[in-house]
Amino acid sequence: MPKDSREDGQVDLFLPQLTALPLRDQRETMERPFFSLSKRKRLKPIDYVSPDRKITVHVSANSEYGLATIYDLDILIYCASVLIEHKRRGTNDIPQTLHIVPYDMLRTLKRDIGGRAYDLLGNALDRLQSTTVKTNIRSGDAVETTFSWIDSHSQLKDRSGNVRGMRITLAKWFYDGVLMDGGVLAIDPAYFSLTGGRERWLYRVARKHAGGAGADGFAISMPTLFEKSGAEGDYRRFKFEMTKIVKENALPGYSLDLEIRHDAEPLLRMTRRDQEPEEAGKRCPSPAPPTKNKPPQEPVIAFPASGHISHSAFGAIARANLPSPQRDHGLVGDDFRAFLRQREIAFDAHNITQIFATFCAKQRPAQ
Repeated sequence: MPKDSREDGQVDLFLPQLTALPLRDQRETMERPFFSLSKRKRLKPIDYVSPDRKITVHVSANSEYGLATIYDLDILIYCASVLIEHKRRGTNDIPQTLHIVPYDMLRTLKRDIGGRAYDLLGNALDRLQSTTVKTNIRSGDAVETTFSWIDSHSQLKDRSGNVRGMRITLAKWFYDGVLMDGGVLAIDPAYFSLTGGRERWLYRVARKHAGGAGADGFAISMPTLFEKSGAEGDYRRFKFEMTKIVKENALPGYSLDLEIRHDAEPLLRMTRRDQEPEEAGKRCPSPAPPTKNKPPQEPVIAFPASGHISHSAFGAIARANLPSPQRDHGLVGDDFRAFLRQREIAFDAHNITQIFATFCAKQRPAQ
């Protein structure tokens, strides 16, 4: 078979219409410093040791390309979402090498479509492939794993030279981390509209720690937050920038508060916006009053067709009925929607809350 026609056929094997993927982020990368937070070329390595000295992360750059950035991470988030989509569709032997349509990826990542966009995508892939990570996360204190985010990447072109597809072979560490139980968290598509690297990083920290933390959210001291960021520059500058972000309070889905302490550095508290009392009343409608011919109904929860479910009623039922340790609520929501479709149960069934509570109670604990 001629090379060109073979490549055209391979492009046709790509998953179609993946511009509306439920977005997933790899959990272990969300609270440790793996990426440069600036678009400027960074050659200085990232060295991180957890406060208990059990977790280490060392990230080093190639002198030509620099460290992979928080913006390059968008590609990994898209790839993780494709892997989970394969899993949802029941694909046997989910591939470590993904066939990606660049147009779909750019649309999902809310990026411009055009010649320069493809060049920037190629530059990001070069940084992801050339950045070296060494960490003992997942492998234990005595074992360090060394890898690059992607093992290889290539472009598939049609006879006119236009890029129709890309092959991206993911690092096994990242691939295994996405597909393991509880390995990903659902994220808000609005994440890609955040322009600042520190805002993007802080959203991921909030999603990881405050996503299931309840009404009180999650609080962390500013110095500890600084160490987790891997940011260049000194602590004083970092504190100033974090204070500015807190004042703007514009992270999607999460509210930020700075708690000043007289005897220590301030705490940054992150709280899910749908945990706020005024929002909870709006999101969980009251039962309909009884009528002569119609018995009272339970509250109806409108489950969206895709994406992370953020309704406070949904979260309350999940927290009350899921066995501990609890799975990510976004993945539980996906499984519940599939359960309803399989049994042809309407999303607005009058006893949907009871069905969902029973469904949660039958789930296995997160591993």
